[in-house]
Amino acid sequence: MDKETILVVDDEKEIRDLIEIYLKNEGYNTLKASDGFEALSLLKAREVQLIILDVMMPNMDGIRACMKIREERNTPIIMLSAKSEDMDKIMGLTTGADDYITKPFNPLELIARVKSQLRRYIKLNNNSVAFGRAVLELDDLVINTETHEISIDGRAVKLTPREFDILELLARNPGKVFSIENIYQSVWKESFIQSDNTVMVHIRKIREKIEKDPRKPRYIKTVWGVGYKIEK
Repeated sequence: MDKETILVVDDEKEIRDLIEIYLKNEGYNTLKASDGFEALSLLKAREVQLIILDVMMPNMDGIRACMKIREERNTPIIMLSAKSEDMDKIMGLTTGADDYITKPFNPLELIARVKSQLRRYIKLNNNSVAFGRAVLELDDLVINTETHEISIDGRAVKLTPREFDILELLARNPGKVFSIENIYQSVWKESFIQSDNTVMVHIRKIREKIEKDPRKPRYIKTVWGVGYKIEK
């Protein structure tokens, strides 16, 4: 299995090279960038599992780069900075960073932080949603299958256990159309009765809770004559 790829972003070449040495000693693949613009360009072309991001850089600093990255990705970000004041740490973390380490730093401590963030990321963001992914993200809809919490645009939504199970079933299989019978047998674990409208009632209630306009659903789509699906 290939090791994870880590993007190191720092305007000081010596620091980039030092971090690269320690990462490669642990078997990680590395990419390097000297500012935020270069980092964003690399992220468009390459898949990375973690970003080490310096705060103070020319052209585009780490704070702005972090905010741009968070518009599209939940990749772990560890901030680096020579500043150690609490407000600087808070600024880094509130813009979306997962961790913060100050310069000068112990490379072994940085590696420990990298491993910790990667363990968390891989656990919660397994690329295959069919194999136990804990957090499912569908644009602004976030489904935590461990805590049974749902949010839309950061707003918490309360679903009944049956409603949650239906939504999770569809979300774990984006693009796949489920018939009413499929949904009923998967969620209720019982034989389906053809005249039963239970599933349709539950779908309507889910839409009322998660859709801005239930009559024009954004998430749960009806495939007429077949069933329901969530778009990929």
